[in-house]
Amino acid sequence: MELVKTISINKLTKSLFLIIAGTILLTISSKIQIPFYPVPMTMQTFVVIFIGIAFGWKLGLATVIAYLVEGAIGLPVFAGTPEKGVGIAYMISTTGGYLFGFLVAVFIAGFVNLEKNIFKNFFLISFAVSTIYLFGLPWLAYLKGWEIAYVYGFKQVILSDVLKICLITVISKQTLKIRNFI
Repeated sequence: MELVKTISINKLTKSLFLIIAGTILLTISSKIQIPFYPVPMTMQTFVVIFIGIAFGWKLGLATVIAYLVEGAIGLPVFAGTPEKGVGIAYMISTTGGYLFGFLVAVFIAGFVNLEKNIFKNFFLISFAVSTIYLFGLPWLAYLKGWEIAYVYGFKQVILSDVLKICLITVISKQTLKIRNFI
């Protein structure tokens, strides 16, 4: 009985450590940006997919939820914070849909089976990233109009996301090995 209790505490401690490390990584990736308007280009899409693949869907989802809660309570974890506001007000602004899309993307990235076929992996990772746009673009369009959403929320950042997808596809097999230690 004592052994089971020790194993459970160790697993919980490891999970909490990974969640905190993941939220720190997401925060750092939000600060690595090109400050486009109204949606900055950041490394967050890469890190969200990385966390999903490395942590799996459960721990990955917990990490992104923790990150969003940190932002909701006012910690300056998002791109452009605190200069452009913090908390819920920031989360319902132009990047709000993208932030919500992180939840779906990390779930898909952590849930899909990345096999040996690099082209299939590229497609699956692209699908996960596209869910960020699926939620981000309509919200941005609601706030700013479809033309602005297309030009500034998609057209100016899609090339960088394709490059991030290529990079995460190339390292996906090595990233998947991280799950063995969790």
